[in-house]
Amino acid sequence: MTKRLGGAVLVAAAVAAAAVLIPNGVAATTQSPDLVVHEWGTFTSIAGPDGQAVQWRPLTGPSDLPCFVTLLNPASIKIGQGGVPAIKATVRMETPVLYFYSASEQTVRASVMFPQGLISEWYPQASVPPATPVPTGLSSSGRIQWNDVRVTPGAKENFPTEPDGSHYYAARETDAAPLTVGGQQEKFLFYRGLGNFRLPLSATIDHNGKLSVEQASGSGIDTFILFERRAGRMGYRVAHAAGKAIVLDRPDLTATVQSLREALRNTLIGEGLYPREAAAMVETWRDSWFEDGARLFYVFPRSAVDAVLPLQIEPRPTDLKRVFVGRMEIVTPEIESEVAEAIRTNNQTVLRKYGRFLEPISQMVQQRLAAKYDQGKVDSAMKLVASQSTKAACAAPTAQRPSGPASNQ
Repeated sequence: MTKRLGGAVLVAAAVAAAAVLIPNGVAATTQSPDLVVHEWGTFTSIAGPDGQAVQWRPLTGPSDLPCFVTLLNPASIKIGQGGVPAIKATVRMETPVLYFYSASEQTVRASVMFPQGLISEWYPQASVPPATPVPTGLSSSGRIQWNDVRVTPGAKENFPTEPDGSHYYAARETDAAPLTVGGQQEKFLFYRGLGNFRLPLSATIDHNGKLSVEQASGSGIDTFILFERRAGRMGYRVAHAAGKAIVLDRPDLTATVQSLREALRNTLIGEGLYPREAAAMVETWRDSWFEDGARLFYVFPRSAVDAVLPLQIEPRPTDLKRVFVGRMEIVTPEIESEVAEAIRTNNQTVLRKYGRFLEPISQMVQQRLAAKYDQGKVDSAMKLVASQSTKAACAAPTAQRPSGPASNQ
């Protein structure tokens, strides 16, 4: 499958409309008597030495979206080599999807605001405000809106596909109604982005292997799953914090992927997702979530989701669930040592293993690489890893540069 590359520009959108949203994330409009909406997504981050999420960019990693998915304004003013993946941000918002359930056909409108980030990809076609270039970093206010979304329960499914596989398709394996927007049919509304906002927790690991998790006041996070995979073995530990600080021992590496998948599915169902939705989410991320490394999973508090991503649906659904999984990468002492040695010896096999998070990890091991010549090794190693991940560009419809107040894609 050909994959996406290309430049992008940052969204500069007004946020005054957020004032009309009520705390549960849905606008106060007429209610539909039989409309149910469920949403899931992920917020991916990496913890720095102080436990807070650091700015990062994925040096490598799969460009895992089909080419029919729209990329934000690739033909517009470039932000620099590498496009959206080259933008540093504290959080990558990955694959939120909105499912609609209804006993009868109806037309709805849905919009999502991202006051501290940008919307970078989406499907089906949507309206996105004009973009303003930001040469470095991330400072923007994003928004996306789908007008005239036709909810068609029982309709024949004729979704777009491509010859090569993609984890994108796993999200279709639910009982949600097919949707049609401007002639494009899909099982859900999909969007993706990146942002700079403070997460509701911090996580630090000491040299004895204990992970200390602190929560912001009022966060209310209960369930944590600490996962680690090393040398072909894996383990995980489930803990309940009831909104308080907690210290976790690293897990014994004796578990199976199947048992972890079941634990994650049960957690998601407990948060309100339907069983097939929970299974689709775990299947979507089966490769990325269970790869080598250490990471902390948690369910993002609903109030925090609504604050970060205000959602408006008209008419208002009778039931709305928004379940976002936080994924925070943890750089263990073993990972620091392994990456430092790999940089010194130019071990590309090891560096590619941590490629997506290699840049922030290399910054954390600077004390181990104190000699001046080591900085050159860092730069050289990362350039080589990045060059080996080059992908072919998509020859697919993409968003054009807007000429008016909004771009109707």
